[in-house]
Amino acid sequence: MAMVQPKYVEQPRITNPRRARTATHSRIVKNHRARYEGIVRVGAVLGIVLAGLLAYVMLISNITSTSYALAKAQHQREILQEQTARLDEQLAKMHSDERLAGIASKLGMKEAQTFAVIQLSPPLASAPRYPMFDSIASLFGAPAPKPQTR
Repeated sequence: MAMVQPKYVEQPRITNPRRARTATHSRIVKNHRARYEGIVRVGAVLGIVLAGLLAYVMLISNITSTSYALAKAQHQREILQEQTARLDEQLAKMHSDERLAGIASKLGMKEAQTFAVIQLSPPLASAPRYPMFDSIASLFGAPAPKPQTR
């Protein structure tokens, strides 16, 4: 039996060599990109997972530092409350009538038999510092300042 030879069909020649060069170049670029596509996808997924993990660690760290700061503030508050209580007791002891009477008797003080009363005149208001502004304020309904007599 004789083998049948396949007919060779000659492809028509491309008339525009630029088009052929562009097609070859685009095919090379496409194959090059396809070669690294899987690596890029894995890298992107790993990057997203690592970014999420980093955010989680940062949040946990922030929560921990905040809880330590809160415990420290509560401890300091307790110390300040104790100190305030001690100072209040000391102040009450210093203002006690018995203590003040004892100090007065040591200094030779006696209760007053007569009381002196002094009458003070009311303080005089000073002249306005900026009379021009007072006159402008009177245009808007504010009462004009009264002249001062001494």
